[in-house]
Amino acid sequence: MSGGVDSSVAAYIMKERGYDIMGVTLRLFDNDDIGVTEKSCCSLSDVEDAKSVARGLGIEHYTFNFRDSFKKEVIDRFIDAYENCRTPNPCIDCNSYIKFKRLLERAAELDCDTIVTGHYCQIEKQGSRYLLKKGIDATKDQSYVLYRMTQQQLEHTDFPLGSLTKSEVREIAYAQGFSNAKKHDSQDICFVPDGDYASFIESYSGRKYPVGDFVDLQGNVLGEHKGLIRYTTGQRKGLGLALPKPMYVCRICPESNTVVLGDNADLFSSELEADNINLIAADSLDGAIKAEVKVRYSQKAQPATVYQTDDDRIRVIFDEPQRAITSGQAAVIYDGDTVIGGGTIL
Repeated sequence: MSGGVDSSVAAYIMKERGYDIMGVTLRLFDNDDIGVTEKSCCSLSDVEDAKSVARGLGIEHYTFNFRDSFKKEVIDRFIDAYENCRTPNPCIDCNSYIKFKRLLERAAELDCDTIVTGHYCQIEKQGSRYLLKKGIDATKDQSYVLYRMTQQQLEHTDFPLGSLTKSEVREIAYAQGFSNAKKHDSQDICFVPDGDYASFIESYSGRKYPVGDFVDLQGNVLGEHKGLIRYTTGQRKGLGLALPKPMYVCRICPESNTVVLGDNADLFSSELEADNINLIAADSLDGAIKAEVKVRYSQKAQPATVYQTDDDRIRVIFDEPQRAITSGQAAVIYDGDTVIGGGTIL
């Protein structure tokens, strides 16, 4: 229970189904840890909202301290990715290493059978295999950030909001008189509430990142960048250059400490490779499969052909070129509403 409306309604639904439940809030960091003073989601400032809902439901509430694990598995990975010119998705790491690993381990220690979250997606069992499927509310579907879930994790997880729309969830919260019924959804990464990733990395790590050159695709110097961690593929705003036409980040080159700029047309490509793969719907991919693939959370899945080229690698060829395929993001494979699996874009 993060203190938000989704997890609160998930708890209510499970109690209504007759389950013996407890509420849990994860202490992932203190605001002092990340150098902010304002309220941010997933911090101690949300515990009281979760406790209030738990009291109203008549269930026990606990706070688990996962700060050390969150630092190692989420924040440190986030910084390492940017330092290696990749653009991470820390929500995927948080789900993979914290919510559906550490929390599931703690649940087993407490003799709890299942963990429940407010994610908008669904779990379906077909034969002996558990499938991860999109939530019915296409505007809230979160299956993309859960593609790393294993069969064991899916077996011991419930997503009661997967068959509901966000408006229906709000209606339940209002009807139950939850204090957080009007609470806005969090939009930013929880440990970077102001969205300034580069300043967070410099402050948290204590490191400074050297300036270098912006260059065009022909190698001509266009100006000076402020450190490679401040840029990502497809970026146009915040370059600090006066250019005769809009230009976009096409490549980030750590070996030369340069950022390569080009036209919007230069951002399109038809292929990608991804490693660190996890498959849910099958143990492996046999031959070429026709599917749809998302290369970022907000994108609509696009038709593609997918090949598994090694035990831990896939190759994706899109029917139509895609814009700004970005190293470090996830490529998630769908068959309709079913998540086949995915990997990290190289």
